[in-house]
Amino acid sequence: MSGTVRQSEALRHQTRVGVSLSAAIVVAWLAIHIIGIFFWRWSLDTTPVAIVMVIVQTWLSTGLFIVAHDSMHGALAPDRPRLNWAIGATCLSLYACLSYASLLPQHHLHHKETGRAGDPDFHGGDPSLGGWFLQFFKTYYSHGQIIRITVVALIYTLLLGAPLGNIVIFWALPALGAVAQLFVFGTWLPHRERETPFADAHRAHSIDVGPIVSLLTCFHFGGYHHEHHLSPGTPWWGLPSRRRALAVRAADRRIVEDHA
Repeated sequence: MSGTVRQSEALRHQTRVGVSLSAAIVVAWLAIHIIGIFFWRWSLDTTPVAIVMVIVQTWLSTGLFIVAHDSMHGALAPDRPRLNWAIGATCLSLYACLSYASLLPQHHLHHKETGRAGDPDFHGGDPSLGGWFLQFFKTYYSHGQIIRITVVALIYTLLLGAPLGNIVIFWALPALGAVAQLFVFGTWLPHRERETPFADAHRAHSIDVGPIVSLLTCFHFGGYHHEHHLSPGTPWWGLPSRRRALAVRAADRRIVEDHA
């Protein structure tokens, strides 16, 4: 099998896996969203279940953003660019009425100017958690988005009869929780200055955790963030393998150096 054929098959495989996992995240998110907002009835017995649903929905909302993030790098469906764009834009709309077209150049600027002036995700003036989060929030949340959310909420309440409290608990609360999750694990921890210097010009740290914890925190973008900057075309689900491959390569290099 020629190299071109192998590469084409690898891209098709990446698309199949990426689209399948994205569909699972979207379907699970929509199920909780619809049940919680339109059909949930509150009682002492249902409250513990609702708490679990909100926690799961927060993680799934993070997943929606990560799927869109893969799309921004062309890693979601690399051999189907229109599908790649459509899924990314849909996931951001579901998550919090975010504009894919607006976020796309912002994120690529982050990769171009990581940890320097011009990086929209970096806050050199105030490296504290609170100050950095405020800039992060202002960068990615616009008046247009707030208007779009308000319109959807009005449709839900006035036309579809959804209780406003259900909208807050099953949509707004998970969305805000996901913002915090994405910021802490996907931006602040990987890109803040530490006593240990950055490994290279990508100015990104990874966190020394196993794949399960890495998945639960931020779909591997907290645990394996340096690996993402080294290989932006690797989808979220491929980052653990990328980390292992880089570790093996580094070990082989050390063996060669020791015997030189």
